[in-house]
Amino acid sequence: MSGTLVVSTSLSDALAAMAAGARPVAGGTDLVVAARQGKKPLPDSIVAIHGLTELRTLSVNGGGLRLGSLTTHGEIVAHAGIRERYTALADASSIVGSHATRANGTIGGNVMTASPAMDTGGPLICLDASMVLQSISGTRTVSANEFFVGPGLTVARPDELLVAVELPEVTGQVGSCYVRLEYRRQMEIAIAGATAFVRLEGDKVAEARIAITALAPTIHRVAAAEALLDGTTGSRSAADAAAKAAAQAAKPISDVRASADYRIAMTAVIVRRAIEGALSRARGVEVAIPATSALQGAR
Repeated sequence: MSGTLVVSTSLSDALAAMAAGARPVAGGTDLVVAARQGKKPLPDSIVAIHGLTELRTLSVNGGGLRLGSLTTHGEIVAHAGIRERYTALADASSIVGSHATRANGTIGGNVMTASPAMDTGGPLICLDASMVLQSISGTRTVSANEFFVGPGLTVARPDELLVAVELPEVTGQVGSCYVRLEYRRQMEIAIAGATAFVRLEGDKVAEARIAITALAPTIHRVAAAEALLDGTTGSRSAADAAAKAAAQAAKPISDVRASADYRIAMTAVIVRRAIEGALSRARGVEVAIPATSALQGAR
């Protein structure tokens, strides 16, 4: 490869380089691996943004959670406020890649890769996250529900840099949970994944959000499944009904890791586990992080 590499020393430098056609890189855990495996060559022009300290902010306050795009998965998992109130996101970040991946891989890189199997996508969607995009012409915010438009595709323009991920404050009697089907504990990609978020009022589910991962061209919520859980006590029968609705909404592919039929069959199991994990957490019952390991074997 012959090309150019610019190491930015300021956000304005990075944005100017992107306006000229450069692609940003920070942890490089997706970009470099894809190039080494021959899946996608490195861009002709790269701007390194790893030194931009203004993109490394992580704050939880009364207004919600703000993650600078260079926040690593390891930092997310270690944060007590995230583990307590944004638990599905902690579930997801705790199983991204390996220990080395989590130490270097960033939330911004994970989001912008836009894989249908990315672990953090479902939690960000169910937790009502927003993506903050910036270019030399200004800043805009896009809901996570509208951000992903296809495998590897987002609504971000080539000259826009993801500078932060913002999540609203989580209040009330709530619980969230992310679970994936996997064969191994390290360097795994979700075969099927599910996120559940519930808000309780008394013994009833006042609000439910359910998203499926690795089961369609994009990660997305399943309204039919949510409707079957809303207003119920979250009983096993209600969770089963919602999980079956999610499985019916799945449109997976067959690949070397699993057939489409197997993925659909497992969807109902994974979604029910996520629902029951979220309900347990909303009721004050501890479910260890990551929930995938804690709930493994649940029937």
